[in-house]
Amino acid sequence: MEQWQKDLMEIVETVAEEVEHFFLGMGEMVDTLFELTEEFTEQVHNTIATEVDQYLQDLAEPILEVYGEIGDLMADADQGFPYSVEPTLEQNSACIGCSNYHGHVYGGNLLVCAMHPHGWDDKNCPDWEQE
Repeated sequence: MEQWQKDLMEIVETVAEEVEHFFLGMGEMVDTLFELTEEFTEQVHNTIATEVDQYLQDLAEPILEVYGEIGDLMADADQGFPYSVEPTLEQNSACIGCSNYHGHVYGGNLLVCAMHPHGWDDKNCPDWEQE
């Protein structure tokens, strides 16, 4: 083999080695870039998720407080409005037609009349008066 052929073979081998090193280096760079991208994406995701969660919590707290206060006010409002209950044969039958019958519910408690706040047990109340 002549010298120029040997030189050409060395050049081809050197180029092949350099190309191989180039692609190995590129592969390592691409792997590093993917790792950095994954880490960056994970950090951004965690940061954004944390910030969004905190923002939503800060936004929801005052609304939930107002909602709780409204619920408390509504519970108090239900207790504050009296309503009437008429005597029936099953409940407070001794009061049917009595002028002393009050029959209003206050705070969930029925006030039957001033003489017998919880009503009379049998059908003949001693304080019964015609309306």
